[in-house]
Amino acid sequence: QVQLVESGGGMVQAGGSLRLSCAGSGRAFMLYNMAWFRQAPGKEREFVASVTRSSGAKDYGEAVKGRFTISGDNAKSTIYLQMNNVKPEDTAVYFCAAKTLISANYSNWGQGTQVTVSS
Repeated sequence: QVQLVESGGGMVQAGGSLRLSCAGSGRAFMLYNMAWFRQAPGKEREFVASVTRSSGAKDYGEAVKGRFTISGDNAKSTIYLQMNNVKPEDTAVYFCAAKTLISANYSNWGQGTQVTVSS
């Protein structure tokens, strides 16, 4: 099991930037593929970005492509989500998630951090 703690959420004006962090603890953090999801009030959870450990490949949801960047610092067991040119529709609770290298589903989740974008 890996424990995940998000931070960095807050309020930001449209067009601004914000960086979210997800600190992992527990054994073998490096053996987990990582992702960010978000959920806005009254909406289903939405995929934001992911990174695959073995290849380093990164994937992004259509709504955030070209604006958000996922990255990691292995020495700190932390992944980041750099959010640029944010829009009011980016307002949501953002969750960090992890899955083992052989798993199809994300089974480890953080508690979430609120991001609010004002127009």
